[in-house]
Amino acid sequence: MNLLGVTGCPTGIAHTFMAEKALKEAAGKLGCQIKVETNGAIGVENALTEADIKSADAIIVASDKSVDLERFNGKPVLEVSVGDGVSKAEELVKACLDGKVPVRRGTAIHNLAPSQNENTARQIYKHLMNGVSHMLPLVVAGGVLTAVSFLWGIYSFDPKSEQYNAVAAMIKSVGGYSMGLMVTVLSGFIAQSIGGRPGLLAGLVGGAIAAGTDAGFLGGIVAGFLSGYLSQGVVSFLRRLPRQLEGLKSIFIVPIVTIGGVGILMMLFAQPCAALNQWMMAALSKIQNTSPVLLGIVIGCMCGFDMGGPVNKAAYVTGTVLLGQGNYYFMAGVSAACITPPLVLAIAATLKKNRFSEEDRTAALVNYVLGFTHITEGAIPFAAKNPLKVIPILMLSSSISAVSTYLMKIEVPAPHGGFLILGLVNKPAAWVLCILLGSFIGAVLYIFVTPIAKKDRAGWKAASDFCLPDSLLKEETICLSLVNTGKEEVIDEMVAMLYADGVLQEAEAFKKEIMKREEISSTAFGSGIAIPHGKSLSVRVPRVAVGISKNGVSFDSSDGEPVYAVFMIAVGEKEDDVHLKLLSALSKKLMEPGFLSRLKECTQKDQIIQLITEE
Repeated sequence: MNLLGVTGCPTGIAHTFMAEKALKEAAGKLGCQIKVETNGAIGVENALTEADIKSADAIIVASDKSVDLERFNGKPVLEVSVGDGVSKAEELVKACLDGKVPVRRGTAIHNLAPSQNENTARQIYKHLMNGVSHMLPLVVAGGVLTAVSFLWGIYSFDPKSEQYNAVAAMIKSVGGYSMGLMVTVLSGFIAQSIGGRPGLLAGLVGGAIAAGTDAGFLGGIVAGFLSGYLSQGVVSFLRRLPRQLEGLKSIFIVPIVTIGGVGILMMLFAQPCAALNQWMMAALSKIQNTSPVLLGIVIGCMCGFDMGGPVNKAAYVTGTVLLGQGNYYFMAGVSAACITPPLVLAIAATLKKNRFSEEDRTAALVNYVLGFTHITEGAIPFAAKNPLKVIPILMLSSSISAVSTYLMKIEVPAPHGGFLILGLVNKPAAWVLCILLGSFIGAVLYIFVTPIAKKDRAGWKAASDFCLPDSLLKEETICLSLVNTGKEEVIDEMVAMLYADGVLQEAEAFKKEIMKREEISSTAFGSGIAIPHGKSLSVRVPRVAVGISKNGVSFDSSDGEPVYAVFMIAVGEKEDDVHLKLLSALSKKLMEPGFLSRLKECTQKDQIIQLITEE
């Protein structure tokens, strides 16, 4: 089956590519092909072509930012969050293979017909995150450039100061222009997500009014949604006009109505938004001055709760706004809280290897790099596996780091960069120690609540080097001479053998799983071998049944040849990915040159077990 994928997250740094990897791995495990388009921070990569879309059997869109979906009209399209793309990749691919994906309908009007399968809250979230994802690069670049100018002195931009430096003043000016576009771009791309190009134009104007009237970040959000929905409504209303007036409508009528309408509304809303903005900033400043511990707990919980999601971004953007007002204390705690979660996992993997599989431990150690550079998303896969235990630990550890930072009165003048900006921090060593304190405590708690990895308890290795334990092969479920020569009859024969030995609670239920897999494609891969496999609640213990045919079985083999050896894998529903590891290891073993010939020479059941399990 030929699948396509599209991934995208608000920041375009971690989730986008984690989802891409997860979808590719899931497709590989389930025996199908997938091409994935990524909508990352540097733009669209591996873009889907018209030919790709035309030949696709189904398309998985795992994105929390707006992507062009109109091109997929008429195709089976599965729309989910990017988080589901990371944690539920195999389920998504299976849904495509099982034909459980709805066909996308609608007109070819870009971004004006939201998916009917999405609720209102998710739509609002996606629109907001589209604005944030376009705004963040400006904030990061502007903030870091401003912070770099401070290397010449905190007042190096002021011509009246003894610290004045022309180069520093120029760098700070460039950073200031970049930061100054923050609210305008936020508003514009929220509106673009809702109303397309007309929304973008009105949103930019509304955002500029919000920025110019001190309505700030809150005003930019209001302007974005007003612009988007107004533009959407106007365009929808004007569809009634004759096609001959299309040019007049798009160049003249729509811009005047949308920009004029949003401009007037924002002039009315600007002052209330500005007042609310000032009240929020004053409240946060008061908490910072009177109770740094409470502020640290609030910031830590927000940053550790969804690790890059909307709650995390709310704390981050607030810190950025205060940073622009000269408040460097607040951002120090936010940065510390964002850096901590990935370091918790990295330190835990360093202290206790047996809490992680080999693959997970490698991913956890990569979090040193992610944490040091202020990329929180590296902790998400581990939190997703056990959210009720891991997320509270990450919130607690981030709170400890933030509280310590506020108590030490540390200042961080840049909104991003992690340890790369240590030269700009007023107390760099203390800041690092605060972060490591929260991270180390979190790592110890993570080790405490996480059991030893399954591979270490049972001696089961990763799929790449997984061996078949003797316990999976029993003489009672090996047949040296199959009676039948038809595919379904042989499957019945082997299922009956498993049921007779007590491996199965219900033979028919397990057979349904086997046949469901065969309907997708035959498990006879050529070379005279077939590996039917099923995962079912009716399986009491994992087992590999073996059937040898003297005359050959018609099994719909890919090479059209008869099958002489059938290996049936039976795994319980709660055995995670054991059947995939078994399938991978068994396939590699069976594809060894001369294996089938050696198997046919076996005259005793114990010889077959020895041949299959030998190193």
